[in-house]
Amino acid sequence: MALLQISEPGLSCAPHQHRLAAGIDLGTTHSLVATVRSGVSETLPDEQGRHLLPSVVHYQQDSVQIGYEAQTFADADPLNTIASVKRLMGRGLADVKATGARLPYDFVEESGMPRLKTAAGLKSPVQVSADILKSLKNRAEQTLGGELTGVVITVPAYFDDAQRQATKDAATLAGLNVLRLLSEPTAAAIAYGLDKQAKGIYAIYDLGGGTFDISILRLQRGVFEVLATAGDSALGGDDFDREIAHWIMQQAEIPEDAAHTRIRSILTIARQAKEKLTSQESYPIEFEGWSDSLSRSQLEQLLKPLIQKTLPACRRALRDAGLNNQDIQEVVMVGGSTRVPLVRKMVEEFFQRPPHVDIDPDKVVAIGAAIQADILAGNKPDSEMLLLDVTPLSLGLETMGGLVEKIIPRNTPIPTAKAQDFTTFKDGQTAMALHILQGERELVTDCRSLARFELRGIPAMVAGSARIRVTFQIDADGLLSVTAQEQTSGIRSEIVVKPSYGLSDNDIEQMLRDAMDHADDDVNMRNLREQQVEADRVINALRAALKADGHKLLRKDEFNNINAGLDKLLKTTRGKEANAIAQAIEELNKITQTYAARRMDAAISQAMQGHRVDEF
Repeated sequence: MALLQISEPGLSCAPHQHRLAAGIDLGTTHSLVATVRSGVSETLPDEQGRHLLPSVVHYQQDSVQIGYEAQTFADADPLNTIASVKRLMGRGLADVKATGARLPYDFVEESGMPRLKTAAGLKSPVQVSADILKSLKNRAEQTLGGELTGVVITVPAYFDDAQRQATKDAATLAGLNVLRLLSEPTAAAIAYGLDKQAKGIYAIYDLGGGTFDISILRLQRGVFEVLATAGDSALGGDDFDREIAHWIMQQAEIPEDAAHTRIRSILTIARQAKEKLTSQESYPIEFEGWSDSLSRSQLEQLLKPLIQKTLPACRRALRDAGLNNQDIQEVVMVGGSTRVPLVRKMVEEFFQRPPHVDIDPDKVVAIGAAIQADILAGNKPDSEMLLLDVTPLSLGLETMGGLVEKIIPRNTPIPTAKAQDFTTFKDGQTAMALHILQGERELVTDCRSLARFELRGIPAMVAGSARIRVTFQIDADGLLSVTAQEQTSGIRSEIVVKPSYGLSDNDIEQMLRDAMDHADDDVNMRNLREQQVEADRVINALRAALKADGHKLLRKDEFNNINAGLDKLLKTTRGKEANAIAQAIEELNKITQTYAARRMDAAISQAMQGHRVDEF
């Protein structure tokens, strides 16, 4: 008799089968794909044995070249050759222009991210990134001989919600199942096997082609937690190249408004010089008949100001984590730009210990992402690794008076969910507008607007009676959803916060600096606004009461006395003294005590009409 094998629904016929998963480092200048084979995480090369894929796409009317092939068109056809697209992800045109970078593209401004005019039509940064991801997907599936179950894609720790969502959209467009978006510093720590240690505190210094991140991680009892993160989403090797190119243009007397094709050629020479000077003392440079040589010491003079810009972020991350240099157990270097000897030297001096540089800094992030993808795909069911990233800026709601009520403070580990109750401001209010904000300041005008939505159908009640619970939820990818629910009726409204574009280059850095610089002013302004809101509430309630029964319950002199107190409060509210407003509110409360008592007595008498006391 033959045995018939039966598989339960959802279970594989071959439960031991290895699911194909990959880690992708979608970088500014280069991208990589890696996977775990025979227990070892390794990057996958193309047919020519090249592991790095230049993050460059060249569009023609009927074809698309990606990587090295696209790079050959950078000088000859710059309008159709898109490079460093990661810097455009999740950003508006104004943000792109604010970087100061001279980009040789023809932008078309639309709502959300700008489009780029190419021979193949208008392309968004998401579409360009999707083409890069498709190339990496094809490389992985051809090498592994099967379809990918899912991927982990890395993003800078400082990518905001819009930039993360844009990355996820690009993956969806490329036909990839995203298991998780993983912060690049966390991926690097995994690659170095720091998760295998019992416990420790680590600094991950990540200087790539277009972004800089510093993250302070703590490993304790199997939990990998990001304690703090800081950085600059527009600082990296591209800026090194531009600084060298600027030096070349000055020496060769080339005007700043030179043609884009000439500038792209100079940038290529600058990048070659930077790479060669990591291992040699000088490098000869020639361009259009001009020649000179650049020494490593000259290079270091050019780059030192840029490298120094990374150190304040390191200090801030340590301060946010409540630590100092001596608390850091190990430092990990990530990103191709950390090959520059001066970078390694300055980082060692700052942290007072030599950093880890054992793994290729270009590959380390992809290798760590592949390890995490292997776990999430279910190939290591016994793995207990838990990763907790953090949200880089506080998230909150606008409240009366233009104030921001923070629901999720910055550096809160994610995934997370937090709720807070709010109420109505006016009698009979049946709707509430919710304004979601991001930032560290106390006033709406000083924070960044993320989204707006409305909760309608609130039962008409006296002001302050309704209870609206607002829940902020951030998933493991750092994406935010907000729900508002009225507790008595159960009506609810929700929104997945998907901003049209991200923060500009230095917005996050500036937001944190402004929050510190204006801390005292913000506290004073918040106190003022809160007193003004309370004054408005008192004034509106008193006016409504006087209109209803003031002439019946008050003598003329009492009525005039209350109106005088009301006028004084109105006048004081227009001022800038919170204490004076609070005092005026207190004085008006004293003046209206007798009136309030009479109103209560009248309400009780009316309620008892036709009833005996014992009925109550």
